[in-house]
Amino acid sequence: MSNTQIKQRSDYTFKHNQTKGRHGWLRLTPAYSVKIVREVLAQFNLPLKIIDPFSGTATTALCAAQQGHQATTVDINPFLQWLGKVKTDFYNPDDIDLAYQQAEQVLFAVSQGKVKAVAPPPIHNIERWWNPLALTFLCRLKGGLDALLPERHKSTNLLLVAFCRTIIKLSNAAFNHQSMSFKDIKQTDISENLDWLENYDNIYRTELDAVLTTALNNPQQPSQIIGGDARHLNELTPTKFDLLLTSPPYPNRMSYIRELRPYMYWLGYLKESREAGELDWQAIGGTWGIATSRLLEWQPKCNEFAPHYFTEILDRISHANNKNGVLLSNYVAKYFEDIWTHLKAVRKVMNHGGQVHYIVGNSTFYGVLLPTERLYADMLNALAFKDITIQTVRKRNSKKELFEFDVSGRWF
Repeated sequence: MSNTQIKQRSDYTFKHNQTKGRHGWLRLTPAYSVKIVREVLAQFNLPLKIIDPFSGTATTALCAAQQGHQATTVDINPFLQWLGKVKTDFYNPDDIDLAYQQAEQVLFAVSQGKVKAVAPPPIHNIERWWNPLALTFLCRLKGGLDALLPERHKSTNLLLVAFCRTIIKLSNAAFNHQSMSFKDIKQTDISENLDWLENYDNIYRTELDAVLTTALNNPQQPSQIIGGDARHLNELTPTKFDLLLTSPPYPNRMSYIRELRPYMYWLGYLKESREAGELDWQAIGGTWGIATSRLLEWQPKCNEFAPHYFTEILDRISHANNKNGVLLSNYVAKYFEDIWTHLKAVRKVMNHGGQVHYIVGNSTFYGVLLPTERLYADMLNALAFKDITIQTVRKRNSKKELFEFDVSGRWF
């Protein structure tokens, strides 16, 4: 079946959709800009072997494949590993057509009450996330996806990405801050809206159409998605790379696990809140749940990188006029100890002359500026990287001192 035939079919089936210009994958905050990735990749003419050790939603891998490069990504989060594989996979027209057919099959069964709704996920204060209408629909839709599509296929994965987009679309969550918050919305009863099911059906169709339109344009160049800890990068792959391009978590105490919870609970990657805290503790840069409580007892394992100015910053944070000063000082110290361990491993996977680019943001703690870009540059220098530069990429928000930087160097 041709692309034209598929598009005609989708226009008929999903007649309520207006997806022109919409991106079909999930986005996190702060966004790792596709523009930044493309600008770095534009500096190279020949095909490269590229690694992103903090994959996130696999932005680097997808951009690299679109430009003919061979990409490998690493992430410690199993949900992001799955999403990365789905996002970078190749989809032919038959895969897209099958996804449309499966979606209609599921939505029809849901509308006719032919599938059993799943239980709501065990998210704390779930009523903050979804009103009763939305939660009822999502439980029925997930029940339909589980019952009618038990085997994971390329098309099934695309339907699940659309489901993830729908759970956020229908939620009360707002992502207009560094981390998410909740909108104050009246909780509506099902009896107040007789057309609720049809309206939510069309929202799912809209999200699916965005996903499938994007997926159909994926490049054929495959990417390798690896699960593992970036601190032990050399143990995860035997490949040597020409370019490392990544945006690691910023040292700003933002928990990506917290933001990913709705997806991970609905898709079964989390069963209870303690699991989220444990994963946050294993990752670099997040503090939430049990990971935060453990920071008070954390002790550094090495002092290989301890410049005088960094020690002074930690001391100023710990003695700030705030009861959490010691906690956050430990957080910053642990973050950079983890990054130091990671950078030592990076040396073992880079080709001679290979470049590294770290897109990072600085932070403030109780008025104390943390010069993240300088610390990354000094760590690279201490580990014998050459040609180290710091380039300001963009301003981050209304605070005049906060920016994003491209810290780069070369391994010889």
